[in-house]
Amino acid sequence: MPTITAGDKVLVSGANGYIAMWAVRLFLERGYLVRGTVRSEDKAVFMKEYFNSLGFGDKFETFIVEDIVKEGAFDEAVKGVDAIAHMASPFHSNVKDPEEFYRPAIQGTVGILKSAVKNGEKVKRVVITSSCAAVMSPPEKPTKFSELDWNTLSPKQVEENGANTPPMTIYRASKTLAEKGAWEYHEKHKGDVQWDLSVINPPFPPIHDVKSVITLNTSLQIWYNHVVAGLINTKEALSDSNSWVDVRDTALAHVLALEKAEAGGERIITTGGGYIWQEWLNVANSITPSPIPSHKLPVGYPDILDGETVVKITYDKSKEERILGIKFHTKLETTKDTLEDFARRGW
Repeated sequence: MPTITAGDKVLVSGANGYIAMWAVRLFLERGYLVRGTVRSEDKAVFMKEYFNSLGFGDKFETFIVEDIVKEGAFDEAVKGVDAIAHMASPFHSNVKDPEEFYRPAIQGTVGILKSAVKNGEKVKRVVITSSCAAVMSPPEKPTKFSELDWNTLSPKQVEENGANTPPMTIYRASKTLAEKGAWEYHEKHKGDVQWDLSVINPPFPPIHDVKSVITLNTSLQIWYNHVVAGLINTKEALSDSNSWVDVRDTALAHVLALEKAEAGGERIITTGGGYIWQEWLNVANSITPSPIPSHKLPVGYPDILDGETVVKITYDKSKEERILGIKFHTKLETTKDTLEDFARRGW
């Protein structure tokens, strides 16, 4: 399949989001034109000002899509673009009704593909932001997952428990069903279109419009609570483990997935590696001078790392290394840059 090149126009849905803002910036820096969808003109203001300040004012445009669930929501937005990065989907921890995640995640994802079938005459490829939440079911013992794995447990749990399901389980289920819906829709219509599909599955410092700590996206809010605020400070909690990725690397993965022919038809996990929460505290306290001198950073329990430690959830990175070849940021780089950004914002 043909890939995009500098000068082509990319549609980025949910362009004011956490990962999407970085992706928009990378697309612009690499010579692409970008059309970003947002829900309202108010949400477009920061983006226009920010990218204009970087000299991209004539390369970036916004397009209002008030409700991504609405039938034909992206019909006009996809016209004239060469590629699509669908990055609009909810992730917050205060959900009550599964439909709050399901409708925008599933209908929004399939909806933009429908629009690409209908009006995307120039589209060469669509990349979708999924998640490792669609890959793994929380394991009881240390497990390495790959792109061959699917989270079949979370959708069943939501089906059984409905509104009583924990929010993170609902989120995992929504990402699983949305990604499956995308692959199924493309398989059904691939004979009718000239574009192919690629999916990025990332695991769990913002440049999007964040006015205070409480408006941080969920994943960064959790990191802030552990590493800066010290609100998560039990030995058990700081011994917990998972996998991580720098937002800049996730954004780059979306760009490369549109550029590289080999990414077509592929599901690609992008991860910087595993972690134990105490590691982040140790890294933050090792940086001198402190990037955020207004805070006395929590020390936690350094002895957690004295013995043998095991990361419970890890991922096979071989496909990403073969197709995308990203040099991921280290924990030190990510920690330093994030803390410096918090300090700049007065947090």
